[in-house]
Amino acid sequence: MKKCFFFLIAGLLMACQPEGTPSEAADLVLLNGTIYTVNDAQPTAEAVAVKDGKIVFVGESAAANNYVGEQTEVLDLAGKTVTPGLIESHGHIMGLGHAKLNLDLSGVKNYEELVQMVAEAAQKAAPGEWILGRGWHQSKWQPQPDPQVGGFPTHQALSKVSPNNPVWLKHASGHAGFANAKAMEIAGVTANTTFGEEGEILKDAQGQPTGIFNELAQGLISRHIPETTPEREDRALELAIAECLRNGITSFQDAGSSNEDIARYHRFLEEGKLHINLWVMLSGRSHELLESWYAKGPEIDPNGRLTIRAIKLYADGALGSRGAWLLEPYTDRPGHTGHAVMNMDDIEQVAREGLQHGFQVCVHAIGDRANREVLNRFEAAFKDNPQAAEDHRFRIEHAQHLHPDDIPRFAQLGVIASMQGIHMASDRPWAIDRLGEQRIVDGAYVWQKLLQSGAKVINGTDTPVEPVSPIASFYASVTRKTLQGTPEGGYEPAQKMTREQALRSYTLDAAYGAFEEHLKGSIEVGKKADFTVLSQDLMRVPEDQLLNTQVEYTIVDGQLKYQRQQAGQR
Repeated sequence: MKKCFFFLIAGLLMACQPEGTPSEAADLVLLNGTIYTVNDAQPTAEAVAVKDGKIVFVGESAAANNYVGEQTEVLDLAGKTVTPGLIESHGHIMGLGHAKLNLDLSGVKNYEELVQMVAEAAQKAAPGEWILGRGWHQSKWQPQPDPQVGGFPTHQALSKVSPNNPVWLKHASGHAGFANAKAMEIAGVTANTTFGEEGEILKDAQGQPTGIFNELAQGLISRHIPETTPEREDRALELAIAECLRNGITSFQDAGSSNEDIARYHRFLEEGKLHINLWVMLSGRSHELLESWYAKGPEIDPNGRLTIRAIKLYADGALGSRGAWLLEPYTDRPGHTGHAVMNMDDIEQVAREGLQHGFQVCVHAIGDRANREVLNRFEAAFKDNPQAAEDHRFRIEHAQHLHPDDIPRFAQLGVIASMQGIHMASDRPWAIDRLGEQRIVDGAYVWQKLLQSGAKVINGTDTPVEPVSPIASFYASVTRKTLQGTPEGGYEPAQKMTREQALRSYTLDAAYGAFEEHLKGSIEVGKKADFTVLSQDLMRVPEDQLLNTQVEYTIVDGQLKYQRQQAGQR
């Protein structure tokens, strides 16, 4: 009888015990915030509790206190805003790191400034040492270079300040490069050098190379750059991870890696240095690489830390270098329609192989012809393997310029539009010169047309083409303005995303684009505890204050990986 009474009392005590008392204490509790969950069943909350890297509570701060024990770390948000961990849907993780190691030309305002940066680097470099950089974009320069050929500068001024050092400067897009005379001399490039249809050597009226190499022709120069070192590659990855965390990025979808890169990611994960989640596309330029992965199949991490399950291909070049493949000629270069940089039959073959072996296929396509060709090849592959295509989640990366007839095909075929809001802000002022007003209005950066047709649109920056700033891309997505706030009302304002759509494109829909929506992308019990904490409410602040938003904390798997340093802190 006494034993029964004991269990009765114990049961009553347990029933009265508040849920989540110290015996079930959380590792981390966030209180007193404005939390946007991206969960339709519970759109907002004040607090969240985390145990073993997973969310165990979402709700009011008063109830969250029940999860606080002696060892619980409590973060008082003091009204700050929390979103699910932001996901970069298309970037180049090693490229981001390399951009930090080399000359960063993304802020260069004109050709003279670029030349001056190279001149300063040449003064510090040993004779014969390569000077490397990335980020210049001639269409953004004021004034425009003079002389120019095909809309690009010529190498003479660059070569004059660097006579003893080969120079190779990648365009912001990565689809063109600029070489000085020394680099072309080392590469053996002369007036007689030619290249096939998959690239271009720009030449002046006298037939002399200008220093500009488009698309695959870049390999004529880049193959002569000395091989990197493992230490330098490690440093690049460290810098890239740190830059992601500073910008609130908890997951990064990498658009093309080699086996060497993947081995480095694995080592960083094992050593506890991979502080963000990585989802990786295999570089489709190597048939041998793909064959080796077909044999073993995708590598899917159930914890969403490091997954390799996609293939990256290229259909065309970039709009800035006039390499995007168009149905009709460029408005500012009559007779020129850009480049197909890969045989379309090869794209269709990889699409079929991807379906067969369980890999997503993600194809870079910017021009309207490239997008149409890729959609056609995807459609053919889907029809021949309907069972594997039931939930393929194939993607077109960028999808910047579409023919109106092809816009509804994304939803019809289940193809994800992996787009970058920041590209509109950076490119739209000069893109109209490339395409003309009618093509811009009908099919350029048509986020709302795609969304209304039922397509998934996911967001990112294409870093290092653009800085890896989700705040900047969010701003561009909801305003259709440049980062300078022009024009009034935005470009083609009917295509603006709502703030809710833009947040989903960086969270839950981005996770869907990687088959990871069950793990991340919303703040729900059972999901990964990945959060981005912001200084202000980006869902409500006036439009002209959005770009003032700061990342205060970045939390990955319930661990604080970044905290913004306040003024006066060390």
